[in-house]
Amino acid sequence: LGSTVEQDRDIFSPKPYWKEFRFDLTQVPTGESVTAAEFRIYKARGVTRHANTTLHVSIYEIAAEHSNRESDLFLLDVQDLRAGTEGWLVFDVTAASNHWLVDRKYNLGLRLYVETDDGHSVDPGSAGLLGRRGPRSKQPFMVTFFRASPSPTRVTRAAKPPRRRQPKKTNDLPHPNKLPGIFDDVHAADGRQVCRRHELYVSFQDLGWLDWVIAPQGYSAYYCEGECAFPLDSCMNATNHAILQSLVHLMKPEAVPKACCAPTKLSATSVLYYDSNNNVILKKHRNMVVKSCGCH
Repeated sequence: LGSTVEQDRDIFSPKPYWKEFRFDLTQVPTGESVTAAEFRIYKARGVTRHANTTLHVSIYEIAAEHSNRESDLFLLDVQDLRAGTEGWLVFDVTAASNHWLVDRKYNLGLRLYVETDDGHSVDPGSAGLLGRRGPRSKQPFMVTFFRASPSPTRVTRAAKPPRRRQPKKTNDLPHPNKLPGIFDDVHAADGRQVCRRHELYVSFQDLGWLDWVIAPQGYSAYYCEGECAFPLDSCMNATNHAILQSLVHLMKPEAVPKACCAPTKLSATSVLYYDSNNNVILKKHRNMVVKSCGCH
């Protein structure tokens, strides 16, 4: 789905800055229900003064608009990333698209905010987030997965009411600075870790191998562990198979498991050791060190 309307509060407007997107869902066939929905926006490098900064990018559903005060906003997803990051950012907006499908009058769009660690609002454009002014191949868009519903479904809203942005003396955005994002240890709201590389030091002494291993005494092998939950962000190095498996898991969790976290790249390490004839051998052993992890 392409964005039909885009609106900005940019550097020429009062803070906080934001960018809004609205999507046309009128082409969705009647009787379809949303399995999952992603909002994707491309991030270029941005202005140099933010290069070494951590940015918090948050996406909200616009729950209600008011003529005399700020709109009511419902937090959908947050990502934390280095300002120099380049590539597609993926946000889970399933809750919003379900709400819009039930009653299209609620389709008031999405609002995106960017802020720094110390709470200062950053213009999304200067942070490198491309909108309608970007090249055609890097325009923001929404990916929605549907399945036929046996009967019209009323989608229950989240238990908490939409978060309303209160007037503040500072330029803080309507959420805490330290919300979980794709580059944090924690991704899901329930505290589970996303698939990533973890420290693991293998000691040859602990394994009882020092009677034949000369050097090294041990090495950093690392290991992969974590959740491969939808949506699979670009940092998870997910295969196409893993993405499809995750979607099928959403529909049939009892029949199909989630994708698995596993090494995507391994490197060699050299070991000096005695062979069975007491000859000293230096050999480079392949696939000994985990370099990166991903969802498979």
